[in-house]
Amino acid sequence: MADGYLEQHQRDYEARKEAWLRKKRHLPKLTFPNIQRPDDESL
Repeated sequence: MADGYLEQHQRDYEARKEAWLRKKRHLPKLTFPNIQRPDDESL
């Protein structure tokens, strides 16, 4: 293998990871509705 092969792949991975983390930070947080349960579970 050529010299620097692993280093280049490591740099590519780090760049993809950074882009993914940047995108992830700007995604809206999912909110789930709060389901009200009856006090008596036998119902």
